[in-house]
Amino acid sequence: MDISDIARKLDLSNNKLVVRKAAEIRRLCDAQFDSSVIGVGEICKAVICLEIAASRLQVIFDRQAAIKLSGMSEKAYTRSFNSLQNVIGVKIKLNVKELAIQFGCVRIIKSVQSMLSLYKERFLASLPASRRANADFTRPVFTAAAFYLCAKKQKLKVDKLRLVEVCGTSESEFSCVSTSMIDLCYDCVGVSKEKKDAKEVKGNRELLDVLPGKRRLEDGGYSSDDESSCYKRHKKMEETKYEDWKSTVVNSIKKNPEKGPKKVIQTSLNFTKKAETEELQVDS
Repeated sequence: MDISDIARKLDLSNNKLVVRKAAEIRRLCDAQFDSSVIGVGEICKAVICLEIAASRLQVIFDRQAAIKLSGMSEKAYTRSFNSLQNVIGVKIKLNVKELAIQFGCVRIIKSVQSMLSLYKERFLASLPASRRANADFTRPVFTAAAFYLCAKKQKLKVDKLRLVEVCGTSESEFSCVSTSMIDLCYDCVGVSKEKKDAKEVKGNRELLDVLPGKRRLEDGGYSSDDESSCYKRHKKMEETKYEDWKSTVVNSIKKNPEKGPKKVIQTSLNFTKKAETEELQVDS
């Protein structure tokens, strides 16, 4: 299906500039990679290119109609949209003031800005000198995570899924950045009474898995596996708790063997005598 036909179904056929820009973005996608590898068909790719073009030209775009036309679920469409943006190098500019107006949380603008500055300072302080120049804080996920945490602290309701969609990231990346901010900025988000040293916090190292460049072993970093670090840490804590509980139970049984589990002995059933008694009654 031609991109102009899709634009007509989305009420964008009158805007020739958006259609031309979407066609340009589509050619760029075709030249750089095969979209079928990430599960994006031709119609869905054309719809996404139209949305990217509309957002860059600040034209109103009906995303719900686009999702319906693409034939995908909202979650799958958002994931495909973010993947295409990352591949062609389209960066979303997220402003704190515009975000606050959009979600109706104008009073947290200053707190979000101060938290971002403090987080950058503490995060850089926790990195080796060779890695500080490669730290990238321009991505919108940092602004979105800081905005969400400040709103949560002041008990303001913010739609997390919508915020993830606006910043053009994934839920896992958003959660990882939020965890790093909570670990480093206790005084801003009010999670803990005691403030920890940035160099003792391991959560900020997990953030490097979602940054464009990962830490190298020679820089004091680690090599990440396919499994997320958060899941590994949680699993290790559960195993430690289980081993402690197991050793406590075993030691208790060794000290007090009489208090251990009692053996259940099944009683034998004897039906022979009863049968003989019934036989004698019949004879009599």
